[in-house]
Amino acid sequence: MWNEPYLETCCRSALHRLTLVGPHGRPPGLKDGPCLMRLTTMGLARPREDGRFEITDAGRARHRSEILKRQAA
Repeated sequence: MWNEPYLETCCRSALHRLTLVGPHGRPPGLKDGPCLMRLTTMGLARPREDGRFEITDAGRARHRSEILKRQAA
């Protein structure tokens, strides 16, 4: 049974980019800013003190299960 909110394609891409940038984080003010804010409200990303966004543990799990299509550990 599906019990997670749907991620639009743009938000799935933003989540994937968060995994690619690693500890550098995504800077604010980019085109994916609205998606980063949505991911934040879903608990999949968080803003850092320097204004950049980073992925959360929940975001990593969602990335594994939905984008990489692997079973979340």
